[in-house]
Amino acid sequence: MTTTPQSTRPEVGQRIDANGVGTNYLEAGSGSPVVLVHGSGPGVTAFANWRLTIPTLAAEHRVLAPDMAGFGFSDKPGEYSMDRWVDQLDGFLTALGLDKVSLVGNSFGGGLAIAFATRWPERVDKLVLMGSVGISFPITEGLDAVWGYEASIENMRGVLDFFAYDRNLVNDELAELRYRASIEPGVQEAFAAMFPAPRQRWVEGMATPEDKIAALPHDTLIIHGRDDQVIPVDNAYRLLQLIDRAQLHVFGRCGHWTQIEHAAAFNELLLDFLR
Repeated sequence: MTTTPQSTRPEVGQRIDANGVGTNYLEAGSGSPVVLVHGSGPGVTAFANWRLTIPTLAAEHRVLAPDMAGFGFSDKPGEYSMDRWVDQLDGFLTALGLDKVSLVGNSFGGGLAIAFATRWPERVDKLVLMGSVGISFPITEGLDAVWGYEASIENMRGVLDFFAYDRNLVNDELAELRYRASIEPGVQEAFAAMFPAPRQRWVEGMATPEDKIAALPHDTLIIHGRDDQVIPVDNAYRLLQLIDRAQLHVFGRCGHWTQIEHAAAFNELLLDFLR
């Protein structure tokens, strides 16, 4: 059952039960449904990840952006896996009566979108994968640092340095904001439980077999920052090779935050593709 917002904070929207996971989600606009799935950085929420995307996309679509289990203001069940997150996304769409949606996944969210689309291809219209995991690759120094984050301002600054190509985006204000988000009640404990060392196993745990990826029938837009230090741009080229109906856009002078560092161009790409 959906409930009314419990807070005036922009990160907190409506709440719904998604296969047993109390799920906080943001909603805006009307039209064909598009679900935005965030990444797995410390202190991330759907709002933090998609705040520059939702208003533009909502001009033409019904936009839904959930906090996945363990993140933001959704439940933190204590045990995490790709199967659990896929089940939550299944429950989320079912609870909202959504038979078919376009999925936009960022990083971890891209791996989740791939896993969902291979399990239920008939429930996915179009697929967008941005800075995506979902295939096997040697873990980067950046991803190891992100998943190994321990809460402090200094550590948050270090993590943010890996995310952005433009260091003007990584200022003390942002570090403070993301640090405070990372120490919300239960957040750091949940994050620490998700990706304990050795972390290469979590890369593999988020990977879908390549033969299943190659069988995806969906029109797919792949977006990546050329200078991404968290998820290698080689992932994007591999996904392009595997998915028959795929197209790729690579942004130069861009790290892992395409939707923030190149927000206007990213939003236009998204709108054009989803039309």
